Amino acid sequence: MENEKEPGRVESEINEILARAPSGAAANAAPQGARDSLDRELRQIKEIIVRMGSLAEAAIRDALKALTTHDADLAQKIIVGDRQINAMQHEVISAITMAIATQSPVARDLRNLLTMNHVAYELERIADHASSVAKVAKQLAPEAALQRYLHLPEIGELAAAQLHGVLLALVDADAVRAREVAVSDDQIDALYRQSFDECVALMEADKANVERGTRLLFAAHYLERIGDRTTNIAEDIVYLVSGEVEDLNP
Repeated sequence: MENEKEPGRVESEINEILARAPSGAAANAAPQGARDSLDRELRQIKEIIVRMGSLAEAAIRDALKALTTHDADLAQKIIVGDRQINAMQHEVISAITMAIATQSPVARDLRNLLTMNHVAYELERIADHASSVAKVAKQLAPEAALQRYLHLPEIGELAAAQLHGVLLALVDADAVRAREVAVSDDQIDALYRQSFDECVALMEADKANVERGTRLLFAAHYLERIGDRTTNIAEDIVYLVSGEVEDLNP
């Protein structure tokens, strides 16, 4: 399983995603100079958000690699790296606040800005969950694996792929793709429930499994929450495109 992302590879994937973004030249109703300035700020905000998402995706994959390879150093690197994503969220908040204060955005632009603010919040929380998985990986690094970590590697891969898909949907403002991404959360939920049941059975069978099992249950919960938060982003995209609020995970 190819989980680890080198910095150059992450940057390459970011640039590939951003290259798909519309230029913003097709905007409407404001004086051209002001319109160009707002479009530029909106694009810059989206670029920061996509970078946040790509770093969070890498953190998910690396956290699972740290867990399954007993790599405490990699786990610590993820934990420390979470600060960068936190800083990027603050950068997004500042940019959005400045755009609202100085650009007098019209209704659709304001909806765009406020949606981006919520997406940045969700990505920051996703990164926090990945960091929490890394903390579990660091704690379990000296320990033997418990039944090959249940289904956590599969859940993590699904969560990372789901996040990647929702980033593409965000860049393309693609509500159809956003809905498709949200559907995959059902697989994560099913694997989480299966892991929970199997882990409880292992702990009941042998008290020596209790500590490792408890930590794995926490990690599984963090991964399941990543799926939920990615679904929230998909709902944000649908709202951004249509103006309609939809529950994509009823």
